Amino acid sequence: MTTKRPHLVFAMQATVSSKFQITIPAKLRKKFHLKPGMKPVFAEEASDLRAMPKHDFDLEAMRGALGAAKTFEPHKTSTQILRELRGYDRKTL
Repeated sequence: MTTKRPHLVFAMQATVSSKFQITIPAKLRKKFHLKPGMKPVFAEEASDLRAMPKHDFDLEAMRGALGAAKTFEPHKTSTQILRELRGYDRKTL
């Protein structure tokens, strides 16, 4: 089975410093909305190294957006939380 390599839209070059740091080109920083302090995720695929932006999940902001109570139960799905907030009873669903 042959693995197809994804088509590259464009490629850019960066130089690795003596401290193994690179500067991400401005065009890519803007396109992917990268900000100082963000921590990219690196993935190794065959002979490729991919860097992907990791956007932090702000649990408190999500609670505010959902209007959820301050007590958070991680085992519940968003659907379950919304049903409870809207007053639905499991028996009536």
